[in-house]
Amino acid sequence: MADKRAESVNSDSDSTDDVVVGNVNKFAVVPSGYTGKPKKGHLIFDACFECGNLGRVDYISELEYDLFIRPDTCNPRFRVWFNYTVENVRTDQRIIFNIVNFSKTKSLYREGMTPLVKSTSRPKWTRIPAKNVYYYRCPDHRKNYVMSFAFCFDREEDVYQFSYCYPYSYSKLQNYLDNLEKKNFKFFNRELLSLTVQQRRLDLITIAQPQDKKQEPCEEKQRIIFITARVHPGETPSSFVCQGIIDFLVSNHPIAKVLRENLVFKIIPMLNPDGVYLGNYRCSLMGFDLNRHWQEPSPWAHPTLYAAKNLLMGLDRDPKVNLEFYIDIHAHSTLMNGFMYGNIYEDLDRLERHSIFPKLLCGNAEDFSMTNTNFNRDAMKAGTGRRTLGGCLDESAHCYTLEVSFYSYQTSTASQFMPYTEEGYMKLGRNVARTFLDFYKMTGYISSKPSSSIVPKPYNIGSRDRAGDNNSESGVKNLYDDPYYTR
Repeated sequence: MADKRAESVNSDSDSTDDVVVGNVNKFAVVPSGYTGKPKKGHLIFDACFECGNLGRVDYISELEYDLFIRPDTCNPRFRVWFNYTVENVRTDQRIIFNIVNFSKTKSLYREGMTPLVKSTSRPKWTRIPAKNVYYYRCPDHRKNYVMSFAFCFDREEDVYQFSYCYPYSYSKLQNYLDNLEKKNFKFFNRELLSLTVQQRRLDLITIAQPQDKKQEPCEEKQRIIFITARVHPGETPSSFVCQGIIDFLVSNHPIAKVLRENLVFKIIPMLNPDGVYLGNYRCSLMGFDLNRHWQEPSPWAHPTLYAAKNLLMGLDRDPKVNLEFYIDIHAHSTLMNGFMYGNIYEDLDRLERHSIFPKLLCGNAEDFSMTNTNFNRDAMKAGTGRRTLGGCLDESAHCYTLEVSFYSYQTSTASQFMPYTEEGYMKLGRNVARTFLDFYKMTGYISSKPSSSIVPKPYNIGSRDRAGDNNSESGVKNLYDDPYYTR
């Protein structure tokens, strides 16, 4: 069947815009007219796995293949994310892959971004060298933009995987949260907020120091920080940033302890689990861009959004709490660095207060850009979480979109752009978390003097250990200089 499909596709040179439905499944691409079992070097493509996306492959020659991204389910407008494997390769086989049906013309490929690759014997993602990648208008594809890259396979037994950006799957999140639950932290709680259309979990994480039952109830309102990520399923960097926030908040770091003692963090790490699982770029299973439906989410069409907004509005009405921050994490396909979008308010005092957190974050994170940070009321963004909640929550709430580049960042001291890694994204998340201490010290809610609970002690984040052994009174300030968390 594979050779017949390749032959039928190539028999019509004008069919480049044919509808692409479904992912290729162990699809062996062979020359037209070839019969029999695929030989070594007849590439086998597959995208029928979680987060996979490749809808069609055209055999151009022994050295060249045209690849078509599968559009988001129920929405042909969005074709950006790709994630597929290639096997049955021949040692030293040189190939040119052309990804021919991107839905966006503006792209970081213009700025030097390249696809990622790994293989079974080398499981760490690496970027294909920029000298092997070309982004250009192609006359063979109606002058649409095409991204071509040359690649040489070097190990016959390996399966190679290519991706638009570092994948972060629904299963990866579930395993991560399962492992956190097993640690039985008293300050960590995981609950099922809702189920998706395809019955996947919408997880809600709460991180806060539980109140001692022996103590008298505190009359002061709880201050809540609400964070969401991955409403756009192809924006995988947002999940790494979100994991960095969670990793820091559950750590033994002295700053994390202070934050847990004074604040309540509620986090939805993945707002669009179905879209993530299916390998969509922008939409849910039913083809909705969920970040345009915050104004009136439907319980049947947008169940995760409906549950999240109900929770947020309930917290806003609760007289026992102050919902003070809502931050929605995204990834950006045309700009560099991390940056924020905020709202514009006619109350100048409120607008000035709204600008404080991004400025503090810029001081903590070398990859954060105030130049790209923007406060607006763009009509095109009216249905987003930032705009909708900024208009209906209490005026004390700060609502932001946190963006991070799919590709790279530039620091104030470097002339070249530095490509992001998975660790780089998580580091931005850690710096976001610790910036809340700076904010609440500035407002006077948290004392600037370290309490007994924030005397530096050994702490562990992920796979990297750092010990704070400074016993001076300025322990917290010195911890700000830790290069693992700051510049």
